[in-house]
This record gives sequence, structure tokens and C-alpha cells, in this order.
Amino acid sequence: MQTVRDVKGVRYLLVKRSAESSRVRDPATGEERYLPNDELRFEGNDAAPLAVAAAGVPEAVRRVVTAAHDEQSLGLLIELADRGPLSVVELLDAYALCESDLHGRLTEFRAARLIEETTVHGERGYDATDATRSAVASLRSGSENDSIGE
Repeated sequence: MQTVRDVKGVRYLLVKRSAESSRVRDPATGEERYLPNDELRFEGNDAAPLAVAAAGVPEAVRRVVTAAHDEQSLGLLIELADRGPLSVVELLDAYALCESDLHGRLTEFRAARLIEETTVHGERGYDATDATRSAVASLRSGSENDSIGE
């Protein structure tokens, strides 16, 4: 797969190329359409097609998805978004995570700018960033047709 840009600079994924026109997909919407080849600039290997495809998802959601490697990590982010700020003591007491596992996850989330350190009841704690809250809301709105327990 290759990436292309139209005359306005909009980036697309090339689906199929023919002599006169090419079928392209908009990574933000998934919509496909034909555009004349003379209106397209074919990009080299600099623009990785999979990264372009991922760019169609809001940046905050991409950060959550790439930082939360499993359901426990995602759940921890959601809990911080819903209930935060929470102290480290509260996190250790409430969830079945050992201190090193919790520390590892929190470190990854801080590096991804998904949480920020704060003080809760005089103790070190963490809170979700606005970007995390927005991403969680976006993920939830996309799952309204899913049933629990699938």
C-alpha cells in the first residue's frame, strides 16, 4: 500500500491505481473514491501507510490504545478517568496489582501523557489528563451497541 496527497495536501491511502485515475481511501472516514492521477502526488516510503491509516483515529485515542497493552491497563486508565485523582495507596488497595506492576503501568501512562502526578489527601497520586478523559469518552461512544460479556 502507498500513500498519496491531493492538490490540497490531503493524505490518502492508495487502494488501486489505473492509467487515468486512482481509488483512494480517506483514513479519517474510511470513505473510498476515485481521483485523477494528475491531481495526486505519490509519496515515497517516507509516509508509512499503516501510520497514515492510524492517523484517521483521534490522537488521544491512539495514545490510549498504544499505551494500554491489556485489559487491566485499559481498566486502570478508565478508573483514573472516572474516579481520579487517586492516591497510590488507593490504587494498590483497590486493584489486584503488585506495586511494581502498578508502577510500570503508571510510568508508561505518564510517558504517553495520559496521566499526571498529583497530590491526593497529602499522598502521591495520579489523575487522568483531559486527553485521556476525551479518549475514554470516545471509546465508550463507539461501543454503545456492544453487549457486556462478549
